Amino acid sequence: MKEFVDFLYPVNAFAEQSAGFVWRLTAADGASASYLPSPYDDPMMITNLTVWTDLESLRVFTYETVHRYFLQSRRKWFDRIKSKQLALWWMPAGQIPTLDEAKAKLHVLEERGPMATAFTIQDALDPGGQPVARTGR
Repeated sequence: MKEFVDFLYPVNAFAEQSAGFVWRLTAADGASASYLPSPYDDPMMITNLTVWTDLESLRVFTYETVHRYFLQSRRKWFDRIKSKQLALWWMPAGQIPTLDEAKAKLHVLEERGPMATAFTIQDALDPGGQPVARTGR
């Protein structure tokens, strides 16, 4: 875990300086949300909750920056889980999501699949539920 932990701060700082970044969940002292108690029954599960202005900015950060290395290397540090791990959804500008809201979105995605209220970056939908044209990756 040392490599993952050593890069939490620099990767989060890079995210905060990236185009389209709006907000990320942090501990009270500003540390990564990874240090917050898990909102799930499994205390080993970590949380990451961010807000971006648009899908393309999130996609670029996720797949075209240093973050890609950590995404591709996640099996070195984390066990594979069968349930959904990521949910995206549209929100009005200025709104900040809660952990309870994020958990509910993951549940909807797990139970019903991608829809306008919860989807993945691979199966992105616009607010009306129509597929979003994928760019880049």
